[in-house]
Amino acid sequence: MRVHRSAPVRDFTVLPNAVLQYRRLSYTARGLLADLLSRPDGWREDGRHMADTSPQGRGAVRRALKELADAGYYRVEKIRLPDGTIITETHVYDIPRAAAPSTTRPVPGGASAGRTDTLSKDRHQEPTLPAEPPSEPPDGQADGRPGGQSDEQLREAVATLFRVIRPEPRLRLGEAEARALAPLVARWLERGSTAADLAQALLPGLPAPMHSAVAVLRHRLEHKLPPAPSTVRTGALRYAECAACHDPVPEPGICGPCAGLAPRPVAVGGGEAATRPGAARARAALRAARAVGPHPGGLAICR
Repeated sequence: MRVHRSAPVRDFTVLPNAVLQYRRLSYTARGLLADLLSRPDGWREDGRHMADTSPQGRGAVRRALKELADAGYYRVEKIRLPDGTIITETHVYDIPRAAAPSTTRPVPGGASAGRTDTLSKDRHQEPTLPAEPPSEPPDGQADGRPGGQSDEQLREAVATLFRVIRPEPRLRLGEAEARALAPLVARWLERGSTAADLAQALLPGLPAPMHSAVAVLRHRLEHKLPPAPSTVRTGALRYAECAACHDPVPEPGICGPCAGLAPRPVAVGGGEAATRPGAARARAALRAARAVGPHPGGLAICR
């Protein structure tokens, strides 16, 4: 396949490849998501109008919107105004967000007790800009990360995980899914593992029908976790000799027998008492060899 791309300078939309290649969504849902993301902020369009202006019917568009909502790319939120009027805000994301319950959120400024949940729609009302998304809890509170891992370590773990699974299209993850696996990846990195080690543990031998990429990755990260490095360090062996008899001593100086503080133990070699007679015998043997001359086998003794 040869891909021909243009380079527009205006009226274009930048989309992550993970969105367009997300095989858990139907092609209709992915195309509808690309259409929604190409619209300007504040665009107002309902599902019926989208179905009436496309070859797909209302049922196909409704199913595609449900797919996007279940995957975290599409969310409809109801907001109660101070006067009791309820309006809806539609949020479209290019990175999936955790699904939030469909509830009516009151806006600040007034109580809504005693009001009825009747939808009052003004055809001439100006488009409402999407409200700021609710602040997400700090990393680790929602995902249950263990203590001792900083936000920087978790961000590095998420980036490493995406880099490792990028060559395998069956392991496409959303941001929320990667954050849930980040504590396990961080433990691998803390134990000295590299991205190549993670790839060797996560990518080979994937199951043919991939039902849940998150479950497969979590199982492998937990069961193939390398052991923690040993914290016991073996100190360097220290060796010293007695300055008088050259026997091994724990500290530099002279040994107890040479200092007259303890009797000399009988050991192999005998210390200085055995070394002096042995050296004398060796010198005598060398003098005798020089007097005899060359060895009968032809080896000469150096003088």
